[in-house]
Amino acid sequence: MSAPDGSPVGAERSIGQLFASATTELSALVHDEIALAKAQLKQDVKRGATSGGAFSAAGAVLLFSLPMLNFALAYGIRTWSGWNLAVCFLLSFAANVLVAGLLALIGLVFAKKTKKSKGPQKVAASMKETAGVLQHAKPHPRQTGPADTAVEAVARSSS
Repeated sequence: MSAPDGSPVGAERSIGQLFASATTELSALVHDEIALAKAQLKQDVKRGATSGGAFSAAGAVLLFSLPMLNFALAYGIRTWSGWNLAVCFLLSFAANVLVAGLLALIGLVFAKKTKKSKGPQKVAASMKETAGVLQHAKPHPRQTGPADTAVEAVARSSS
């Protein structure tokens, strides 16, 4: 098993290697956060498009079905019940309004889901939290032992 920079796990790494590894991992984290924000924004746009499509369909149904369906439904009701033709036309119109209302309700449900979604805001808050943690992070003090003293002596003599 090896560390991200290729050195064996448990082997002593220099501060430069640790810094390079931390920089690489932080860069990957930022890229992943951006990808998450894009995915959530894409989902919100899809919900918004579904909502707009449902509202458009409701309007189209109401607009284009009224002339055809009102006549057919009104004459059908009159044939079936024998009621006054004006009452039959009112019942036909009410049926069309009911269908349009159901489609508008579907559009409203999707619009509320889109409005409640806080995907990009969650990612931005997560990124700020990560940055705050990294700003206040302090290195842990290392316990010195006989091997560390020898390493320090070698490091001093070579510099």
